[in-house]
Amino acid sequence: MSRLLTLYSRPGCHLCEVMKATVEATISGRDVILDEVNVDLDSDLVGRFGDQVPVLVLDGRRIAKYRIDAETLTRALESRVSRETTSP
Repeated sequence: MSRLLTLYSRPGCHLCEVMKATVEATISGRDVILDEVNVDLDSDLVGRFGDQVPVLVLDGRRIAKYRIDAETLTRALESRVSRETTSP
């Protein structure tokens, strides 16, 4: 089953670009879908996030704000997978 990563970001955001590059490199070859959402296109998201982007969400749960490294993302992906595969 595919994992869903949602990256809330905006154009021209350096931290957003850095996070996206880290995420893309880390998920390469994995069963993970990356959905990038431009918060500026939705007034509700602008209100929700303001200037506090990027935010990375894994399967509906926020796992990072502003920065994430490959090791932290890998641990998050693996812990979510192991919890799902061990539950009855």
